[in-house]
Amino acid sequence: MNKALTKSHKSAIIVLSIGAVVMVFPFIWMILSSLKSYGEAISIPLTIIPNVWRFDNYLKAMKLLPFSYLYFNTAMMILGRCLFAYFLCSMAGYSFARIKYPGRNFLFSLVLIQMMVPSQVFIIPQYLMVLKLNWINTIPALIFPGFVSAFGTFLLRQFYMTAPSSLEEAAIIDGANRWKIYWHIMLPLAKNSLMALSIFTALFAWKDLMWPIIVNTSIGKLTLSAGLANLQGQYDTNIPVVLAGSVIATLPMIVIFLSFQQHFVQGIAFTGTKE
Repeated sequence: MNKALTKSHKSAIIVLSIGAVVMVFPFIWMILSSLKSYGEAISIPLTIIPNVWRFDNYLKAMKLLPFSYLYFNTAMMILGRCLFAYFLCSMAGYSFARIKYPGRNFLFSLVLIQMMVPSQVFIIPQYLMVLKLNWINTIPALIFPGFVSAFGTFLLRQFYMTAPSSLEEAAIIDGANRWKIYWHIMLPLAKNSLMALSIFTALFAWKDLMWPIIVNTSIGKLTLSAGLANLQGQYDTNIPVVLAGSVIATLPMIVIFLSFQQHFVQGIAFTGTKE
């Protein structure tokens, strides 16, 4: 029994180790390639360890892109999208889960339909709305698609449906209205769900490339992902410099992940989602 258990553990460790190597290898390759010369980066057979460590690639990347502006714009986009998701999705989720009114299920079905349609379908209507608001080349334009999240509304509705109704009944007896019940009782209870929603909203916003490129063309209003896309030349691309810029752009997210690693794992376990 013990031998079988030991063999099972060994097999699991081997499989998980292989999976870990496969997942980490692209990141290690990015760091190593960011320190190569251009010739080593495109040579065949592949050069794994650079002969000369070219740290000047990082200086070139920082000269080509205004990383201070890119960091600021990205941070504002993430903060804005998280705040709107935090309040609007929690209110919508509470409404769909706990308040009975005509058409509630139909309206929630409309929200679910948004999760089943590719996000690219909404780009043209969203762009026209941003254009009408005269928000082109502004930070609000970056936040605009994150004003409301169908995923966040669904996630929080599921949580509020599991909350005990006795809490609401006690608050109603004490004279609390719906807003007070939501703000003082239900919202604090959804702390873990809101943390999970914030983590996923931040990750989705960090990786968003198409929308920032469409609405903002000024280099001072781009995000990190859109700024890195500008390093790609029309006929030739200095791959080590692009990868050096990618490493610089990735560092804050690594720090955030290490700081909130426990919440991140709990968020994946809570939502059952991975990307």
